Amino acid sequence: MRTTCVPTRLNAGHANNALPQTAQAVVNCRILPGHSAEEVRQDLIRVFADPKVVVRYIDGATNKILDRAPDQQAIPATPPRADVFQPLERVVDEMWPGAPVVPDMENGASDSIYTVAAGMPSYGIGGIAIDHDDIRAHGKDERVRVSAYFDGVDFYYRYLKALTAP
Repeated sequence: MRTTCVPTRLNAGHANNALPQTAQAVVNCRILPGHSAEEVRQDLIRVFADPKVVVRYIDGATNKILDRAPDQQAIPATPPRADVFQPLERVVDEMWPGAPVVPDMENGASDSIYTVAAGMPSYGIGGIAIDHDDIRAHGKDERVRVSAYFDGVDFYYRYLKALTAP
């Protein structure tokens, strides 16, 4: 796994028949724990290797554009615990025999930023199947199949029961 950065918005030019005098790109980075936003900003500056390219940071909370990003590193990932993952593996095997349970980093906003910082191991569990031929995550028409939604409800119910069983 590694930090990834992808341009999500592009803006350039003033007319369809003229070369742009300026261009702007918003680049969204998914930063692995142990790295800071400023470290990634400096990596982008190094990769672009052009003094005419300015790399700034957009504060997600205020939407302000800053010349420097925070140096604070993300909280380290919480290692999987057997008492959490064994019931998960049992339920997955009941519902989807042979499907592997693979821990992954779930990016984006989460309450885990507070609970992990307080010393509470925290995990996100995804039990709703995504159709590989119809991926619309974060699109204007984001959706899941109705059957996948109801399978997810069943999965979460079974997992919660297994997790809290004596």
